[in-house]
Amino acid sequence: MRLRFLLARRSDGPSEIVVEASERLRKRGFEISSVIAEESVQRPERVGTEADLWLLKSYTPLSLSLAGALHAAGACVLNPYPSCLAARDKIVAAQVLASAGIPSARSWVTGDLRLLAPVARQMSLVIKPHMGWRGEGVRIVHGEAELLSVPPPREPVLVQEFIPGPGQDLRVYVAGDRVFATRKPFSASSFSVPGQPAEVTAEVRRIAVRCGSAFGLRLFGLDLIESSDGPRVIDVNYFPGYKGAAGAGEAVADCIATFAHASLHTTPPRGLPSMNGELS
Repeated sequence: MRLRFLLARRSDGPSEIVVEASERLRKRGFEISSVIAEESVQRPERVGTEADLWLLKSYTPLSLSLAGALHAAGACVLNPYPSCLAARDKIVAAQVLASAGIPSARSWVTGDLRLLAPVARQMSLVIKPHMGWRGEGVRIVHGEAELLSVPPPREPVLVQEFIPGPGQDLRVYVAGDRVFATRKPFSASSFSVPGQPAEVTAEVRRIAVRCGSAFGLRLFGLDLIESSDGPRVIDVNYFPGYKGAAGAGEAVADCIATFAHASLHTTPPRGLPSMNGELS
């Protein structure tokens, strides 16, 4: 079976999880290839024939659009395009989390931040670009005056309550039915630093499983804040780097292989998802 990774440009070398999982999959007889959307020429009406299973491991707008074209053409994509789109768009993700009853931060959406002044008088707020990544463009405001000083956003934003935490990132990684967790001190660049393995509590495992079910994801990660009221999901990411998660390479390869073999006996849906998650 032919597997093809949709990858992003990287200045620090290839993704370690992709390299390790690819080596394991080749030993199982899979044919592995990869493509970077920004460094190739694609005919949207012809995509999908180069592989039996596509694996989206890029967050760029072009990669996500190409995954959408693959989905519309009936190609098999892991994670599925609608699931990735829901996780990528923080506004949609907030709705999915809330609808599934998953503990997360309270959120607001508006095109005029001044309308949130009454909320800012009661709590600190976090402003996030709706398609932001790795903390880019995130701004924390403390009080009404700081909120009113924020320039009008040039793109849609999600506004969330600021949840105090212990000053550490709790990153949870999921590959199929395997759940891993790491902790590391919070910083602007902590996304690039492997964390230290951490215990996966029963509560964290339940949250991770519910997130996978709610979004329809098999390879994904969660950012959690360990608040005084328990863990809260702050962000959801499809196909993360699994940094610091011992044994993740084998788990990712197992998940991909299981999905690939199952896909041989199913027909992927064609068309684009409607707002209620069904195909139009």
